[in-house]
Amino acid sequence: MKDFFRLDLPNENRPRIEQNQGSGFIFADGLVMTNAHVVNGSDKVIVGLTNGKKLNAKLIGQDYFTDLAVLKIEGKGPWPKAKLGDSAKIKVGDWAIAVGNPFGLENTVTLGIISNLNRNVNQLGIYDKKLELIQTDAAINPGNSGGPLLNSDGEVIGINTLIRSGPGAGLSFAIPINKAKEIAYQLLNNGKVIHPMIGISLIEESISERKNNVVKVGYVVPKSPAEKSGIKIDDILIKIGNKNIETASDVIEQISKNGIKKQVTILLKRKNKFIKLKIIPTDITNLQNN
Repeated sequence: MKDFFRLDLPNENRPRIEQNQGSGFIFADGLVMTNAHVVNGSDKVIVGLTNGKKLNAKLIGQDYFTDLAVLKIEGKGPWPKAKLGDSAKIKVGDWAIAVGNPFGLENTVTLGIISNLNRNVNQLGIYDKKLELIQTDAAINPGNSGGPLLNSDGEVIGINTLIRSGPGAGLSFAIPINKAKEIAYQLLNNGKVIHPMIGISLIEESISERKNNVVKVGYVVPKSPAEKSGIKIDDILIKIGNKNIETASDVIEQISKNGIKKQVTILLKRKNKFIKLKIIPTDITNLQNN
């Protein structure tokens, strides 16, 4: 998949056309999934198919926080469609196959394994995204962004989106396909994605003698629902609704399930005292506008 965008450079009297390249795949009739950063800022998007055809595409929508975009190919099909798998079924050690156009080399395939699951993007030093990623050692390079990560049955289990390279590194990360489908259909149906948030950052601390984790509040966003409800730094989250909290992922999952404008009860521990608070999550864009 190729995209073209206009870039105004300093000290020049006229704009110059720049070309960027990424990957993607058709998941429904004429609909393409890719990364938002592949098409962001583009004036024109062209989708190149494996049969050599190049077709114009329209951006249906993109979500910055999960780095996902949906395109619609202009013209009549039928179009070849990728078979979508179930990312909830994958396990560490399963085969992982990355497909894409690294460095402009079309239809490149690399092989590896699933190295880890539910890798929070914050662990990679990226704090402006809302993602839990599949980690793999299948080689992913610039140009692979937005391409499919497949299982051994050829089903799409993720969208290649991020790399960490360097001596002895070569780590690759993909958005789980179940999450990608959820975001894609929100973009198709609503034109935007709602991200319920309460306005806290989380810290997982391992307590070996208990053989489990404690999830603590690391930061509270000013004027957020969390601050207004009375949540404080170092509070330990015990339960959200009826769900016991053991990992940061549990917190994210429960707040997301609850949605916005609907009250949820949070049980926390503060200096050996248990406290129950009621809180109404808001969309992440409201936190940014405070």
